[in-house]
This record gives sequence, structure tokens and C-alpha cells, in this order.
Amino acid sequence: MTMNLGAIPLIDLVMLALLALAWLASGWFSERPPRGLPSVSWLMEDYRRDWMRTFVTRQPRIFDATLIDSLRQGTAFFASACMIAIGGGVAVIGNAAAVQRLADELPITGGPDVAVKMLPVIGFLANALLKFVWAHRLFGYCSILMAAVPNDPGDPLAFHRAGQAAEINITAAKSFNRGLRSIYYALAALGWLLGPWGLLAGTVLATGILIRREFASHSRRVILSREP
Repeated sequence: MTMNLGAIPLIDLVMLALLALAWLASGWFSERPPRGLPSVSWLMEDYRRDWMRTFVTRQPRIFDATLIDSLRQGTAFFASACMIAIGGGVAVIGNAAAVQRLADELPITGGPDVAVKMLPVIGFLANALLKFVWAHRLFGYCSILMAAVPNDPGDPLAFHRAGQAAEINITAAKSFNRGLRSIYYALAALGWLLGPWGLLAGTVLATGILIRREFASHSRRVILSREP
């Protein structure tokens, strides 16, 4: 089966544009929230800086080493999962004829072939893979910077290097969050298998979940309660 990208109806193109716009907008508002409505991602940046300032005086530092290793393992797990998912998506495209016969039995489907509809899914997963790989590397950089922090809090380099480690940690977390966001929208893109309105429903659902978790979740309220 060959993919005919020129046969995509206008309504499908509009829904794909809305999907891309929602993906970009949700990331923008999560990382650059309004002044009076901080997101969870933005709030966690201050906690990461506090972590590194506390790290300078903590003895021993086994807890911090374990924590940064756990963050690296998390990024490695998601990177591996994305590679497997991308392989599955490519396999679907390679055997699109059989999948298309199943899809044709659903009366609510229509428009482009299944192979074409899998392309956005694979695109989001590929983006997520790249973000997770970069986050994994940045957490590695962070661990090296943490190891370079002097054990003496009175050393003039101690808090400076801890601040450097904090900023690398924050950058790694941003990349990790972007990878997770791409996975959400990869799942939303699967709605296209049900037609353009399925794609719209998936986009709205994914965006609603992300916005709620960043701006209206219980975890956000807990994080905001910084004072006893």
C-alpha cells in the first residue's frame, strides 16, 4: 500500500493543525505561565534550586546521588518505551493493508489510509525519544557537576557550582517534560484512526489533562503550600 498524502481532506488538515497548535501552546503556557498562575513545572524549578542549595551542606550525599540516578533511570525507561512504540508504528505502516481492512469495517472511519494516520503518532514519539535521550544526558551532566561541588560549604565555589547543577537539572527536567507532553499528543493523534472528529476529541482530552495537571491539580496545591 502506498501513502497518498495529497488525498487528505481539508477537515483532517484543520484537525491536524489544531493538534500541532495545542501541543505547542500547552508547552508554552506550562513553561511560561501567567505571573499570577504558576504551573507545576515552573514551581518545581524553585524546589530544584532549593535541593542543590541543601545539597551543599548535606552529609553524606548518598541520598542526592540516589535521586539523580533515579531521574536518569526514568528517562532511560521512557526512551526505551518510545523506541519500542516507534517500531510498532513502523510495523503498522509496513503492514498497512491488513490494518486497513480492519479499519474499513468501522463505519466511523474515513479519509486517509491508516499508514498516513500513523505518521503524526510516530512523529510525536520520535520527538519524545529525542527529548528523553537529551534529558538523560543532561541529568548525567548534572551528576558530574554535583560531584564537583566542594564538601566545604565555606568554599567560595560550593554554592556557585551547586547553582550550576541546579540550572542543568532544570533544563533536563524541561526536556523530560517535553518528552512526556509529546507522548500525550501521540496518544491524541491515535484518535485520527476514528476520523477527524476522533482526532479533535483526542486533542481536547490530552490538552485538558495536561492543563489540569499543571494548573488545577491537587499536587499543585500541595507544592504551593511552602509555608508550615
